[in-house]
Amino acid sequence: MRFKKLIPLALALLALCTACGKKDDNQVKVTLSDAPSGIFVEKVDGLSDDFMLGCDVSSLISEEKSGVVYYNDKGEEQDLLLTLAENGVNTIRIRVWNDPYDANGKGYGGGNNDVDTAIEIGKRATQYGMGCIIDFHYSDFWADPAKQMAPKAWADMDIDAKREALYNFTYDSLKKILDAGVNVKMVQIGNETTTGMSGETKTSSICKLIISGSEAVRKLQEEYEKDILIAIHLTNPESSDNYLSFAQILKEFKVDYDVFGTSYYPYWHGTLDNLTEVLKTIADKYDKKAMVLEVSYAYTYDEGDGFGNSIGEGMTTALFPYAVTVQGQADCVRDVTEAVVKIGEAGIGVCYWEPAWIPVPGTDYDDRFPIWEENGSGWASSYSSDYDPDDAGIYYGGSSWDNQAMFDFEGKPLASLAVFRFMKEGATTDIRIDSITNPYLIVRIGDDVPLPEKVTANYNNGETTEIDVTWDADKSQFSELGTYTVTGTAADGSDKYDVSATVKIVELNYVDNYSFEDDDISMWDITNVDDSTTELYVIEKQADAVTGSKSLHFYTTSDVGVNFIVEQQVENLKAGTYKFSIAIHGSSLTPQEIEIYAVSDGKEYTQSVELTGWAEYKYPVIENITCESGTVTVGARVKAPSASWGNLDDFVLAPQE
Repeated sequence: MRFKKLIPLALALLALCTACGKKDDNQVKVTLSDAPSGIFVEKVDGLSDDFMLGCDVSSLISEEKSGVVYYNDKGEEQDLLLTLAENGVNTIRIRVWNDPYDANGKGYGGGNNDVDTAIEIGKRATQYGMGCIIDFHYSDFWADPAKQMAPKAWADMDIDAKREALYNFTYDSLKKILDAGVNVKMVQIGNETTTGMSGETKTSSICKLIISGSEAVRKLQEEYEKDILIAIHLTNPESSDNYLSFAQILKEFKVDYDVFGTSYYPYWHGTLDNLTEVLKTIADKYDKKAMVLEVSYAYTYDEGDGFGNSIGEGMTTALFPYAVTVQGQADCVRDVTEAVVKIGEAGIGVCYWEPAWIPVPGTDYDDRFPIWEENGSGWASSYSSDYDPDDAGIYYGGSSWDNQAMFDFEGKPLASLAVFRFMKEGATTDIRIDSITNPYLIVRIGDDVPLPEKVTANYNNGETTEIDVTWDADKSQFSELGTYTVTGTAADGSDKYDVSATVKIVELNYVDNYSFEDDDISMWDITNVDDSTTELYVIEKQADAVTGSKSLHFYTTSDVGVNFIVEQQVENLKAGTYKFSIAIHGSSLTPQEIEIYAVSDGKEYTQSVELTGWAEYKYPVIENITCESGTVTVGARVKAPSASWGNLDDFVLAPQE
């Protein structure tokens, strides 16, 4: 390769002494904490000693500079990384941005994670016997499916120049990290590169960039005689067809990598069975290892720093497969670990994302703001407008993750942190009610609101029981459309628990299973048209739904493109005038021919709609549908190019006042 000259042999041998992960005089012997579990942990069968139990603590240095103090299980102030190691964490993941600073040297925030910061974290992790995953974003700030920006220095480069720059950056940065003595076990070539990488969106260009990064890592592997795994990283495993397609593309482009990595956030990313299945399919078919590189779960709805949380109480309850408690957080980590272990020998690890990103000292937002700005301990600073003016430069502020940390707001470890040291053998604790399942009701306007007489109490050992509840409800409040919260008190003997119910009052609707929440969808006639092989299925993903957590998803990569009809015949209507609407969002690929329709008394009514992107919901409406026969057929026709995708939800046929 023309990208980099070989380093002198003498320098390589000198670096080898510190880079191979061997013990040195500064290495600390770590023993597991003997603190009680405080949680129930079911044993994970088949969990090997070398399974990566990881945590991403990339915000650590900025947190410490901001005055955050961490404690161990005994309540003593202690290095966070030692506390993690004592609780069974054996791997630390560290993100690296190219140049996360403005022209005046002011940090963009989010930990200000440059190479030097990675070295500082990595050396401390190595001191406690942990391996490190280096997560190159190849961006100056956050890289994810919604944003894959090129570093400032690469902004005007064509793909060939960018490949060379990426090779050199990877080589130089990783060499510096290795020379510092960091025990690097894995290198990520890009972060959540599902939709792009370093400003490139063409699949061929993404593959070329990954290849360049991989070549740099392999070169250093050879020079340092050190095994370093190379990982690629995607997200949205619930879109399993996309994963399988991308894995095949990587093979066709001869991309050199070892680990197929994914994010898995249970709020958005489908079932654990699907996670295991898609990763195992790829591991078996392409002879790769697989792991979850990011996972987290909220232990509370509380907010600790005056800056809103990514996961909050107002979100649909279907998003939360576990209780939002410390036990629920531990259950999530345990179950995701089991899902990866079920892959077999190819399943090599799970990494929890930012378990220590807790509030910085202060009394309110205004008190903390200058600390975030100075030390980069918020998710973004105002200085990020230099690079990302349309997002971070507008919505900068604190941590939206503090309620998903594994330390409380004062820096004390939660009992859930112990899940890492107990998964291999299991653990028990005192049985108690851990949470109450709060009811979620969808009621048509004018109907009685059937608030339940009992609610489900969930014990920390996984068992449930029904207990009595008394509601403080004035039912007159349900006379208008809207979403209401009703509070109440549940009783288990002399123990009392605050509970709440969410009541969504919706307009009259004569469409059966209008939001695809019921498993039986036989009332819907869903057909492909003109040899189309559009994949059509109900998907459970809150981010793609309007009501509930399910919607009708469509996608195809065939040359024929998307072309389907979904409709339902509604009968026994009163004579009158009606209106029909749906909710729809999807890719903006053109040309599109998308419309909703209603057929009544031999007349067809239509309304066209154009899709413009993910989560950009459109709500087409047809009004003044006259019906004398009592029967109206409603539906949607969708025709779009290959690779189009989208979701339909909330088919509503309602009386028109």
